[in-house]
Amino acid sequence: MRSLIKTVTFAAVHFTVAFSVAYALTGSIAISSALALVEPMVNTVAYFFHERIWEAADRLKLGRMARRYSPSEANRSTSALASS
Repeated sequence: MRSLIKTVTFAAVHFTVAFSVAYALTGSIAISSALALVEPMVNTVAYFFHERIWEAADRLKLGRMARRYSPSEANRSTSALASS
């Protein structure tokens, strides 16, 4: 559910930015509206799947590997060695 909420808020920001940039470049409300509708929709769908892939990676070995090399894990390993 969190991914869906993030996707919707990302889409709102993206629509606004896309329209603003397109309008600044073209000066046309029609072209800006078309670009602001098509490009962010495609990008938002890609972002949703990107988030899902990263969530799956966290559940797999990649997530364990990333945690192994995280700063908090490195500090824990160093502390364990110091106390030995």
